[in-house]
Amino acid sequence: MSPEIVAHRGASTRRPEHTLAAYDLALRQGADGLECDVRLTKDGHLVCVHDRVIDRTSDGHGKVSDLTLAELRRHDFGAWHGGEPAPVLTLEALIGLAQDHGTRLFVETKHPVRYGAQVERTLAAVLNRHAVEAVVMSFSVFAVHRIKKLKPDVPTVLLYDRLWPRTLPRFVDYAGPGIHLLRRHPDRGQGVYTWTVNEPADIALCRDRGVRFLATDNPEETREHLAANLTPDQP
Repeated sequence: MSPEIVAHRGASTRRPEHTLAAYDLALRQGADGLECDVRLTKDGHLVCVHDRVIDRTSDGHGKVSDLTLAELRRHDFGAWHGGEPAPVLTLEALIGLAQDHGTRLFVETKHPVRYGAQVERTLAAVLNRHAVEAVVMSFSVFAVHRIKKLKPDVPTVLLYDRLWPRTLPRFVDYAGPGIHLLRRHPDRGQGVYTWTVNEPADIALCRDRGVRFLATDNPEETREHLAANLTPDQP
């Protein structure tokens, strides 16, 4: 079967990452899931921002953890990528979009951070308030363990960048290797979550290896490459 296409920070090649415009476009391009990074604001709100600081993706400066949600909302998170002005995206707003479309959400908690375990506790509380199909991920094994204890029914992904162990901790549902690790290990890939896959050769590799979830910045192009590589007897 073809991998499920997960829009990495939305259709982030064509629209500013972590904006509703990026996620709207990803859905129109046929993404099966939406991926986001979350960080905790000074006043305890989860916002979709990848970096520790907002300098790269907004017209503002400073650490997310030092700013309140109201302060973040004073800045434009869209124009830096040539897009329309856009406010900081809260996780709850993205959940609303995912609910409207019946789309699975892949949420990555960032670590290390000032607020530590409070990130997962806040995320679990948000998921308790909203009926949304979610998968939670992190590069931190401790963060993945925490979310599984808090939300045993939520699937988890442990992300890997440098090394890809052969065995998973019991609280991890899916391995999450970077595409560079998939290339390095020709005997692995079945049923994993792989990031961030944009090149045609890597897309084909994910399909051939039986990757379950393929995170990409280009949902439309990725789907086209997968379709082009189908043979008549493949689904």
